[in-house]
Order: sequence, then structure tokens, then C-alpha cells
Amino acid sequence: MASFVFRRLIAAVIVLLAATFLMYMLVALSGDPLKELRESSAPNKLELMASLSQRLNLDVPPFFRYFLWLGGVGQCFVGACDFGVNVQGLPVVVLLQQAMGSTLQLVTGAQIIAIIVGLIVGITTALRQYSGYDYTITFASFLFFSLPIFWVAVLLKQYIAIGFNNWLADPLIGIPVMIGMSIVSGLLWMSLLGGAARRRWITLGVATASTLALLAYFEMSDWFTTPSVGIVGVSVTAIAAALGVTAVSVGLKDKNALRGALTTAALGIALYYPMTYFVFRSMSLPLFFALALGAVVAGGAIGYFLGGRDRWQSARTSAIVAVIIGAVIAIDGHLLYWNDYINSSRVNGRPVATIGSVTPNLGGNFWIQGIDTFTHLLLPTIAIILISFASLTRYTRASMLEVMNQDYIRTARSKGLTQRTVVVRHALRNALIPIATVIALDIGALIGGAVITESVFGWSGMGRLFQNGIDHVDPNPVMAFFVVTGLLAVIFNLLADLLYASLDPRIRVS
Repeated sequence: MASFVFRRLIAAVIVLLAATFLMYMLVALSGDPLKELRESSAPNKLELMASLSQRLNLDVPPFFRYFLWLGGVGQCFVGACDFGVNVQGLPVVVLLQQAMGSTLQLVTGAQIIAIIVGLIVGITTALRQYSGYDYTITFASFLFFSLPIFWVAVLLKQYIAIGFNNWLADPLIGIPVMIGMSIVSGLLWMSLLGGAARRRWITLGVATASTLALLAYFEMSDWFTTPSVGIVGVSVTAIAAALGVTAVSVGLKDKNALRGALTTAALGIALYYPMTYFVFRSMSLPLFFALALGAVVAGGAIGYFLGGRDRWQSARTSAIVAVIIGAVIAIDGHLLYWNDYINSSRVNGRPVATIGSVTPNLGGNFWIQGIDTFTHLLLPTIAIILISFASLTRYTRASMLEVMNQDYIRTARSKGLTQRTVVVRHALRNALIPIATVIALDIGALIGGAVITESVFGWSGMGRLFQNGIDHVDPNPVMAFFVVTGLLAVIFNLLADLLYASLDPRIRVS
């Protein structure tokens, strides 16, 4: 393993050196950084040109200038990175640190959600091949895959931001809309669950009635004005998570795992009021992460001690349940301060932001700042998710269909194994091997594509840094962006190779 990693790292260094040299030369030879100063009428034009030439080493040929830049980057190995300065004389390493935090905040959440949703939808469409659900998802996937992200962003601004903000002034759903949404929900669940004709009609009726009842409750309680999950919502979610995660992870016949999951759910419900009225009032970011870690540890410990012979499977199941319950309680904590946020003078009743990453001079506690971050992340995150979701869904579906037709799957079924065991333990693991490659490539491409997303939504991240460098023919910011994206591509491809061996023991990294 160590020799494999070492060989891959040596190859990656060679590739990065060649790529950075080519990129540096292309940027340096693409224009004249002094063009604006040459055309200006400033009385001290010559002094400004001399100063800029000295800062960017423009008196050195681009070929040798690259090695000066490379020498500064090489200092990262001793903890003193030097990416040079930009045309304004600001250290690029400082600008890069600020931009990386903003871009990673945008991309990380979007990519995690896209991976989870894409895998789930891809797997379910493969299991429900040629159903109405499969055709609908296939149509939506091809549609989102073919749409340019800047056009998707404009539509999101118009209908999710402007339209939704206008609707919040008088949030009425209306009976026709409730009926239409309920029927669509019923058809979706009917197609997803499938089964015999009687089961499908029962699913349609139950899902339609449930959705209609939920929307009617939102309408009558004026939920969109004062939103809240509440103890009822947390309880329902906790029990549903315990049953659902156990069913997928180990099966409901595993009573020990089910007992651990339900115990975790009961503990989460019992902690709702103490968390809401005591802990949440003094919440901070370190405390939030400590509580999140504590939820995972507590859920895992409960599952482990109640798990019987399969302790680790039970621990994993209970830990996932604890994460879901903790997330729902955290969402409720944010919703408690929704009215304070939406009625603040800086927001003025229009919470969904169309530009920027924060509301200037907003202030407020941890929860208000969290809501503000969410409302600014919402539109760019949805835009990125839609594009990534489309490709991941198609790749996952194709991989699952190929695996489900293999001889060992037919053998597993002939031995009398349940559908859950065949899919989760036999098919899914092998189907994830090509998906690991797609995800690794998608992460690097996603950060590179953030240039367009950040430009549309006015997000000050690595895309803005790259664009400014291109506009001013300044190689240093461009190279900083290129090095980060290149390193991420190399790292995630290496992780994908190592994941192959973990998913399939027949694969050896040697």
C-alpha cells in the first residue's frame, strides 16, 4: 500500500509540474498586464508601470518567471507558502485562504447532498426499471444535464428567490395547489414503491391523503409565517428514521439493531426540550460540533451495547439514526429564530438572497447567522446539485443495472436471500466501484466550474480570484486556483483507487 501511494504521488507531482508550467505560460503570454496603465492619462503613469513590473517580475521572461513562482510555491514544504502578489500588491496566499473557505463552504454541502440523493435515486430507478418513476427521473436527469448552469441560476433567482420572497408576504397555498401537489406526491410514491395493482392503489391513496393533510395543516396553522418542527415533528421523524434506517441497513428482523435504533430515537425525543430551552440559548460553533460528535458517539454506543452478536452493524445503524435526529433538532433550533431573522432591517422580509455570501452588518446569535448562511447558500447549492445529481443518477442507474444482471446476483436470489440483502450487501458494493471514479472526477470539475456559479451569484470565492487574474493577465491568482484544483483532483483520484480495494477484495492496489 505504501509503495503504491508513493508511486502515485511521484506521478502526480510530475503531472502537476507539467500542467502548471503550461498554464503559467498560457496566462503570461495571453496579454499585457501593463495595458491599462499604458492607456491611462495618469501623470505618474511611468512610476506606476515600473512599480507593477517590479511586483510581478515583468522584466523577467515568462519561462524563467515560472521557476521564480515555483520556488515560492516550494516553500510550502517548510510552512512558508509564497504564491506572489497580485496586481494590487496583495499577497495571493492570503487571498487564496479567504477564497478557499468561501468556495469549500459552497461546494462541500452541495456535493454531499448531490452524492447522497444521486445514489439513492439512481439505485431506486434501477430497481424500478421502466416504471413511470424511472421514466420521470430519466427525463429530469437528461434535462438538468443538458441545461447550462448560468441559465439554471437565472431561473432559480426568478422563481425560488424573487417569487418565493413575494409569496412569503402572504403565504397562502390554495386548495387547487394543495390538490395538485397531493396527487403528484401520490403518483411519485406509487411509482417508487411499485408492487401489485392493489398495493399501488393503496400507496396512491395513502400518500395523496397524507400530503393533503400535511399541506392543510401548514395552511391552517400559518406554518410558513411561524415555522417550527416541534416535539411532534421530531418524534415522528425519530421513529421513522429508526425504522427506515434499520430496514435498509440490517433489516427489521434484526431485533437487537431495531431496539438500539428505537432507544436512540427515544433518547433524542427526551432531549428535545432540554436542548431547546437550555443548551440552544448559549449555542456556539465549537459547542455545535461537540454536540454533533456526541450524538454520533452516543448513538453508536447504544447500538453497540444493544446489538447482540452483530454489534458493529447495530452501532452503525444507531449512529445514523442519531445524526438524523440531531439534524432535525438543529433545524428546529434555527426555525425558532426565523421571525427574528426575516423581520430584521437588513433582510426586510425577503430571506432568500440572490447575491453574495452574507448579509452585511446583520449581527445576531449563532442561529441567526446560521439562517443567513443557509439563505445565501440555497440558490447556488441547488444549481450545483441539479447539475451533479443528473450525471450521478445516470451513472448509478447504469452501474446498478449491470450488476443486477450478473450471475452471482441470480445465485443470491436463488438461495432465498431477501431483496434488501441482495441489493445492499451484494449489488450495491460492486456497483459503487465505477461511481467512485465519477465522484472523484466530479469534485475536481465542480470546483473548477465554480467560476461560473460564483460569478452569477456574486460569491467571493476561488472563482472570483481566478476571474480577476484572467482579467488583469495576472498569473499568480490563476496559478493559485489551478494548484488547488489540481491537488484536489489528484487526492480524490488517489482516494478512489484506494476505495476500489476496499469495495472489492479482488482488486489489489499493487
